[in-house]
Amino acid sequence: MRIRILVKGIPLFILLRGLPAFLRDYAEFKRQAAEQDFPFGSFHPCLDERGLDSGTAKGHYFHQDLLVANRIFQNTPAHHVDIGSRVDGFVAHVASFRQIEVMDIRNLKSFSENVVFRQIDLSDPEFSLTDYCDSLSCLHALEHFGLGRYGDRVDYRGHIVGWKNMGKMLQRGGKLYFSVPIGEQRVEFNAHRVFSIAYIMKMIEERYRLDAFSYVNDDGDLVRDPPLTAEAIRHNFSCHYGCGIFELTKH
Repeated sequence: MRIRILVKGIPLFILLRGLPAFLRDYAEFKRQAAEQDFPFGSFHPCLDERGLDSGTAKGHYFHQDLLVANRIFQNTPAHHVDIGSRVDGFVAHVASFRQIEVMDIRNLKSFSENVVFRQIDLSDPEFSLTDYCDSLSCLHALEHFGLGRYGDRVDYRGHIVGWKNMGKMLQRGGKLYFSVPIGEQRVEFNAHRVFSIAYIMKMIEERYRLDAFSYVNDDGDLVRDPPLTAEAIRHNFSCHYGCGIFELTKH
């Protein structure tokens, strides 16, 4: 049997720290392997996971995906469409209990029974879908519009074009769920924009009623329904790179 040890790419300090336990466990496992139900193949050392936590229940995507999927479950819309959100996170959560239509400038090559995909550029000024759905989500995506990161056209006001197109798609009385990075307003080209709360509130007030607001702070923890005081808005809830999560109803 040819044994190949896979250690390429493992930092030396991890190798030195994890190798003694790996070798000890291997010797014990081999001693127990009398029946050989599972013959030995290549070594595949995992040297840096001993003592780690079971996972991470923190961060922008973890909290926004669960929160908004739960709200869609409760509100039971007739036709829910998503714009550019994470497929292996939020979209998967929603697809576990209902159909969801996904639109993205990027292609999607794999499909699931409850996921309907359309490759569409929401930052296109000629976008034509009107009164298309009664429920719409755009989570951690609007901040990328117009930066060229995903092959889209460079447009300084691409987020405004996308925002208006989403408003055009949504029926009157429909729900919009969206999230963006929050903090001191800036663009970190070509990764994303970061929005101030005051700027977002001006975007909202033209067409929507704010039903609920939560945010993920810089430590990755969810803060539900904080008071929208003038002081909190002015200081962006003390976030440098947080995540604002908004539930809106179109007037």
